[in-house]
Amino acid sequence: MKRAISIFGFFAAALICSQPARADYAVLRSGSRLHITGYELSGQTLRLYIGGGTVDVNAVDVLRIEPEDVFLSAGTPAPAVPFGKLIRESAAKNGVDDALVSSVISAESNFNPRAVSRRNAQGLMQLVPGTAARYSVSNAFDPGQNIEAGTRYLRDLLAKYNGDMQQALAAYNAGPGRVQQYGGIPPYAETQAYVKRVTKKYTQTKQAQQAATTAPCYPELIACP
Repeated sequence: MKRAISIFGFFAAALICSQPARADYAVLRSGSRLHITGYELSGQTLRLYIGGGTVDVNAVDVLRIEPEDVFLSAGTPAPAVPFGKLIRESAAKNGVDDALVSSVISAESNFNPRAVSRRNAQGLMQLVPGTAARYSVSNAFDPGQNIEAGTRYLRDLLAKYNGDMQQALAAYNAGPGRVQQYGGIPPYAETQAYVKRVTKKYTQTKQAQQAATTAPCYPELIACP
């Protein structure tokens, strides 16, 4: 009798929750396993949906429902990032997090490939002429060249500061010399605001990426990670 109660409890919990599209197996007390696409509990009768028809069985004769596959709806899609393909390719090539690259571009140019600062920093990642020359950029307004050079520069700064993202960002904004001079983030309002802005954007981007790739969890159907 206790077993029957636990089985009814399982089905009641499963029916209360919204169920994703799935392919399951109903495991019967007889040892049979029925491939089902859904089920419905009514009193002591469990209706199993099989192919184009149904089978009614005593609920106490069903030991459990085993999910074969759970076809979970995708999470909330991450917002599309302009130049996303170029960013991902360059980030992967240079071992830099693509979320960091896109966050820097957002802060530097707001994804405007024709942006020019008062210091003559150019393009998506706002390369100054010296940095562009160092990384063999012939056209700083070309998105591919600009992203590749800016990503390589980020990679080199991260390596220089042993993976310290905030120091690398400070150096990207104010120059490595200033970071060395002050032993960390320089006490410039612009640089400190820049580091905070990029770090915040990076955190938001990572959260959006995680939400887009993390499937919902249905513990009544399958163990959650």
